[in-house]
Amino acid sequence: MSEAPAVRTAGLEWMRMPEAETRILHRLRIPEGYTGVGEPGGWNVGVVVDVETTGLSATDDVIIELAMRRFRWDGAGRITEVGQRYSWLEDPCRALDPKIVRLTGLDDGMLAGQAIDEHAAKSILASATVTIAHNASFDRPRVESRLDIKGGPWACSCMEIDWAEAGFDGRSLGYLLSQIGFYNGAHRASDDVDSTIALLAHEVRPGRTALAELVDRSFRETWIVRANGAAFELKDTLKARGYRWDADRKLWWMEVSDRSEEEWWLAANVYAASANPKSMGPEWVQITNRERWA
Repeated sequence: MSEAPAVRTAGLEWMRMPEAETRILHRLRIPEGYTGVGEPGGWNVGVVVDVETTGLSATDDVIIELAMRRFRWDGAGRITEVGQRYSWLEDPCRALDPKIVRLTGLDDGMLAGQAIDEHAAKSILASATVTIAHNASFDRPRVESRLDIKGGPWACSCMEIDWAEAGFDGRSLGYLLSQIGFYNGAHRASDDVDSTIALLAHEVRPGRTALAELVDRSFRETWIVRANGAAFELKDTLKARGYRWDADRKLWWMEVSDRSEEEWWLAANVYAASANPKSMGPEWVQITNRERWA
């Protein structure tokens, strides 16, 4: 029997960097208790949430894992204390897609007979000043539907922090984590929760944490503007401006913090007579983090 061929590395030596130009990644471990940073005893409570589901469809996927972890932060946005990890599996009562098994490491046997502790999960969320997820538009609707709750403040660490401005590439959780010197385990909810906490604690500029940036952005009231009746020919203009297509309403929309500036832009570019609008003007909806990401 012939031996298995050795892994070939010939020809790649030119890619090896000097040791001074290499990056070492450390396994992320966030212990429970005081962090030794900031001013302890703050009343602000954050809860980071992550879910794994049977798929990506908003209509028929269900949660198979729910994880959350509380932390406290001070007035400067520094995480002062981290609580215990909570994680529950749940039986979806149907076979998992093999893609989900490969992605999460969960299988039908691990989920059989499992259920989320609804009372505990609701109590933890009720204690939060704000609930945070790295993809809140995905996690929030599913968590609120499963637990039959709604209306609390939520924030999205993916979209509500300007990672590019802070010198990061991309927005994916694992990639962001690697850029601050850490890696985590398989794609499981508890690991993703800890990864998010680590990113929130990171200083995006001297003395200013990502959490401070997120809280400032999240608790600011904004406007959803829907460009009703915008001419089809303006789709590229609207997209370049930052508008997104709502397939259900069949219109372009965007969230803005400055209504006045956007009103002037729309009046000149979308609702001027020369732009052939099919409506008199846009629709404006003021929102807070109690409605955002729902």
